[in-house]
Amino acid sequence: MEYEKLISRAAAEMRPSGIRKFFDIAAEMKDCISLGVGEPDFKTPWAIRQAGIQSLEKGRTWYTSNSGLKELRQEICRYLERRFDLHYTEDQTLVTVGGSEAIDMCIRALVEPGDEVIIPEPCFVCYYPITTLTGGVAVPLALKAENGFKLTADELRAAITPRTKLLILPFPCNPTGAVMRKEELEPIAQVLRETNVLVLSDEIYAELTYGHTRHVSIASLPGMAERTIVVNGFSKAHAMTGWRLGYACGPKPIIKVMTKIHQSCIMCAPTTSQYAAVTALKNCDADIESMRKEYDLRRRWLVNALNNLGLTCFEPQGAFYVFPSIQKSGLPSDEFCKQLLYSKKVAVIPGPAFGDSGEGFVRISYSYSLDHLKKAVSRMEEFLKELGV
Repeated sequence: MEYEKLISRAAAEMRPSGIRKFFDIAAEMKDCISLGVGEPDFKTPWAIRQAGIQSLEKGRTWYTSNSGLKELRQEICRYLERRFDLHYTEDQTLVTVGGSEAIDMCIRALVEPGDEVIIPEPCFVCYYPITTLTGGVAVPLALKAENGFKLTADELRAAITPRTKLLILPFPCNPTGAVMRKEELEPIAQVLRETNVLVLSDEIYAELTYGHTRHVSIASLPGMAERTIVVNGFSKAHAMTGWRLGYACGPKPIIKVMTKIHQSCIMCAPTTSQYAAVTALKNCDADIESMRKEYDLRRRWLVNALNNLGLTCFEPQGAFYVFPSIQKSGLPSDEFCKQLLYSKKVAVIPGPAFGDSGEGFVRISYSYSLDHLKKAVSRMEEFLKELGV
């Protein structure tokens, strides 16, 4: 069989995840300290685990409706209104297998061959390949460190063409930790109100922002709910990565089509996870706050430590990543990460894994204990001294 002739060109041309490449090497390396994967080091709060256990004990092991448990969709709507002033109904809500499936369903529901999707980068790795698999044209929009890796209205306006169908708004951002505050979203919304461009707002880190100002969704601004699909989930704020549960909320016509695709491809999200998520939304605000405070402590320590090493690092305001510049090392990002991994057994992720504009930077996750971070930084200091930095 000539498999290379059978595999679709779009699938064959997909780049493997730059995150997983370094994670896989680190996993096989004895005594390696990995700061590569964005996964909470906290256990899922006990109340959530208990709810999942009880659902199994009660034999709740059947399919749910395609859209998800009605009780969960109602609770999602109450949660979004309570926490972020977003107003949705259960028929505007789709429960998915993680936020990643929600992103996939949204792009597939909207993008046709030749449609352009604006993707501000550095950003999460899945947006680009999903766009190209649908036949869409990914339009990377390089954000600047001097702007705190935030999107500006002028940058967006210059990127929009008659073929633009969708803007992906990845804030709070993986990998940079950048956050768009209300006053920064308003000019973006003003540009979009003058177009027929929709927004996919990936808000998986919405609960993990720091300082006195909470996350603001662009969908909460006047005239934006009807042109925005909000994606969120339980992996990050509720430490539920392995439960694989997310959701999308948006205009009914779009959610209806997304549900139709979800119905054919997935059927429904895991039943046990859905029952557990009801408890997560009802009873676990205090757990979110406890974890957020711990992340904030790590964030402040790590930013200060990296700047003291000479790795210039702007202060991230959200998620659980820092994105320091490694240009002083004189090495490209990929080579820096390889040498650090093999010489000091510390795994971080090269910036270009998140788009070409990430060259000269690396992503470091602080979803690890402070002791873990301190050991890693000590080894990084030795590495930089050996480089003469």
